[in-house]
Amino acid sequence: MRRVAAALLLSALAFAGEPVTYQDGETRLAGYFAAPKGRNSLPAVVIIHQWMGPTDHERRVADELAAVGYAAFVADIYGETVRPKDSKEAGAQAGKFLGDRALYRQRIAAALEALKARKEVNPLRLGVIGYCFGGTGALEAARAGMPVKGVVSFHGMLGAGPGPVPSITAKVLACHGADDPYVPPKDVAAFQAEMKQAKADYVFVAYAGAVHAFTQKEAGDDPSRGAAYHEKAMKRSWGHMLQFLSEALVGK
Repeated sequence: MRRVAAALLLSALAFAGEPVTYQDGETRLAGYFAAPKGRNSLPAVVIIHQWMGPTDHERRVADELAAVGYAAFVADIYGETVRPKDSKEAGAQAGKFLGDRALYRQRIAAALEALKARKEVNPLRLGVIGYCFGGTGALEAARAGMPVKGVVSFHGMLGAGPGPVPSITAKVLACHGADDPYVPPKDVAAFQAEMKQAKADYVFVAYAGAVHAFTQKEAGDDPSRGAAYHEKAMKRSWGHMLQFLSEALVGK
């Protein structure tokens, strides 16, 4: 297994990506799938978008994961025709799902089912990662006991979940901007207390100087706004994620 893990981390593979339409009940959703060419039974990851909906950022992440040996599926939580034009609309859409965790979990489960249906995917080696709004979604997948081996939250909203969680079996990685004004220390403490109470195998990493949205170039370079790209934190968190996925989804 160590050889397999090393290959996933170190070898760049030819890959292909494609848009995918899938369903949650009557709601049409527009995702994106990427995987190494000619490979089956791969460890696979659902990627949950930030509050603006699926963008080039999430599709780039899917391509980069495919290039190192994973199958990756960009989820669409909002719906095929729902793409916020500005932060006001984004806040309304994100708030809808953060206020209805059952619906949020239902949309995450739909993405997992769409991913599991792909012939390239090993349905027993699944993970969920997410950014900002999507980072909260990744944690919800763990809280809900979805059939995943590991979840990664990048600058997600922390704090405890909406209800008591008796146990969390998925491994958890939370990558946090140490100076994120939207996630104060009390929320970090509540998250860590929840993980301890749920007996979760979790890792929490805080990146010095990073604020909210530190992985996303689209966030700009002005940390005084509370959200900004931070190259060092982005690179470090990517490396931490790859190491974590290798352990959680591939095994060493």
